[in-house]
Amino acid sequence: MTDYNRPSGDEGSGQHQHSGWSTGPAYPPPPAYGPILPPAHHGHGGAAPARRAKGPLALLAAVAIAAAVVGGGTATLVGQYTDSATGGSSTTISGTTVSQSSSGTVAGVAQAVSPSIVEINAASSGGQSTGSGVIITSDGQIITNNHVIAGASSIKVQLSSGKTYDAQVLGTDADKDLALVKLDGASGLKTATLGDSDQVRVGDQAVAIGSPEGLTGTVTSGIISALDRDVTVAKEQDQGQQQQQQGDGGWPFEFGGRQFNGDTGSSKTTYKALQTDASLNPGNSGGALINMNGQIIGINSAMYAPSSATSGGDSGAGSVGSVGLGFAIPVNTVKADLSALRSGGTNSAV
Repeated sequence: MTDYNRPSGDEGSGQHQHSGWSTGPAYPPPPAYGPILPPAHHGHGGAAPARRAKGPLALLAAVAIAAAVVGGGTATLVGQYTDSATGGSSTTISGTTVSQSSSGTVAGVAQAVSPSIVEINAASSGGQSTGSGVIITSDGQIITNNHVIAGASSIKVQLSSGKTYDAQVLGTDADKDLALVKLDGASGLKTATLGDSDQVRVGDQAVAIGSPEGLTGTVTSGIISALDRDVTVAKEQDQGQQQQQQGDGGWPFEFGGRQFNGDTGSSKTTYKALQTDASLNPGNSGGALINMNGQIIGINSAMYAPSSATSGGDSGAGSVGSVGLGFAIPVNTVKADLSALRSGGTNSAV
């Protein structure tokens, strides 16, 4: 698997995780309506007594009002999750809006979710790496991979609009390859909707958005190829060295007892991943894997690059593109880890 980070000059700009597409939130029932009154004046000039409409008339009136409530051309998807670590308090993360006319299409998902996907440039003593991230709060909390920001001395984040912010690390979890960063001085940002990766099924359509090779806002699509893949990657201690190799073969990982895209090192972690054939390339790490309702079902984290499987990252081979073997951390893993990440996580040092 290759890491989606890659070294880059400079920067700019949301699960099994590959689980079936979430069906979206349930909408509340329409409000109860009172009696329907006839016109106040009739041909005879007298006011008719009020009476309750019955049968088909009442049904048609209720349908008409309900249609007016859900009409207007858009359907807003709102995701809620309960954080058991904080005593069961409920937090709502919302913002993804898919046009009804484009519902279920790659174009519709891309238009709705792209504003919530960012490009991340992390600078360290060894150079720079580029990855992606998913905005989950309007004031700029962003989920990404730990390997995207590991060892960084400074982090800059570019929104889809081109606006750039400095960012700070709130918390990291090297065991799950997750990190949470926060933009400085941000507000009113478009947030992504976190779905339910337990509902993902093999064969479900999926859309990936990220910044492969620094190409901000790149959209690819495919299906969920498999669930619960045991993917092994290097932990934080090894990542500073790995980041310098990404342009020559990508993020090293192990699967089924074999190493791909180079040596993962001595310190490793294994997590369950969604497998997808949506094209992923260096720089997609930390970006979103999305269902057709516009909900995040995974955080893209690794890919297989065949040339480096044999060359160990031969610089002569250059950066290799996706061959349809990509992996993402299920969003339910992300949701379960958010409270810990906000508290500094297991490895909070930058």
